Amino acid sequence: MRIKSWAKLAAIAAALVSTVASTAAAAGEDWTLVIHGGAGVIQRDKITPEREAAIRAALQDALAAGSEVLDKGGKAMDAIEATIRVLEDDPNFNAGRGAVFTSAGTNELDASIMDGATRDAGAVAGVTRTRHPISLARAVMERSPHVMLSGEGADDFSRDHGLEQADPSWFRTEERWQQLQTFKTRHQALGDFEREAKYGTVGAVARDTHGNLAAGTSTGGLTGKLYGRVGDSPIIGAGTYADNRACAVSATGAGEYYIREGVAREICARMQLLGEGPKEAADTVQKETLALGGDGGVIVVARDGTPAWSFNTPGMYRGMARKGSEPRIALYGDE
Repeated sequence: MRIKSWAKLAAIAAALVSTVASTAAAAGEDWTLVIHGGAGVIQRDKITPEREAAIRAALQDALAAGSEVLDKGGKAMDAIEATIRVLEDDPNFNAGRGAVFTSAGTNELDASIMDGATRDAGAVAGVTRTRHPISLARAVMERSPHVMLSGEGADDFSRDHGLEQADPSWFRTEERWQQLQTFKTRHQALGDFEREAKYGTVGAVARDTHGNLAAGTSTGGLTGKLYGRVGDSPIIGAGTYADNRACAVSATGAGEYYIREGVAREICARMQLLGEGPKEAADTVQKETLALGGDGGVIVVARDGTPAWSFNTPGMYRGMARKGSEPRIALYGDE
């Protein structure tokens, strides 16, 4: 009887192990990608139907680029870079081509990327001649002993490592130039930024089929920003953060406040130490940031792949895709 009992128990145990293994394998095949293209005064009466269609198409293209990487079992880091490169080339966003102008009439680009598996990170600030700042941020992470490079040094590093270069005219668009002229007529004080415009920073967070997280952010900053101003986008822990123990975050908004709050790291810390879900943690930190005076939005993906976004502005360009689900694109607060 004992032999039969032990045999039966062994069979049950084997079945349980098999079930757990099958469940784990199925979970391991899941992937998640969440993107943003800026937050701010994004309302239906302020965007033409043609512009809305172009923005939705661009977000869809970016999601498709990253989803293709993830669906083939690729790394979250590769998906982040592929996604953001699409957005950096689209003039509808304030990153790469289509970046806003500084008070001096130049385009200065910032970007950062972080690997949640290793917590390695790379960032650049004040770039003027690199076509894809997100790729340069990754190169800084992987090919240098540093986390951040800025200005001419960052562009020199980019050229020395064979990244695609671009004449400054590549980033210029007439629409952004006219925005600067309007800004100058309205604002006389140095450092008085355009608070009514949307923040067109772009970003992405992802979980791959191996369970690893990554995050990246790219921006042209604020219209009329002063010489050498750096916002939250290239600052690890403020605009970008990824940690496999908790989540991956990318932010867009009033950078000075997001730096002070340490928004991206704060969200991950609440999830890791308090056990909060991504939506709860993001909403809490967004509320605290708004209390300081900072508006904007964040996207989050938890270590189990649960996606979330949170914004305290009328709208945020955003989208998400998951294994086996239809991609979702949204612009306005009521979507």
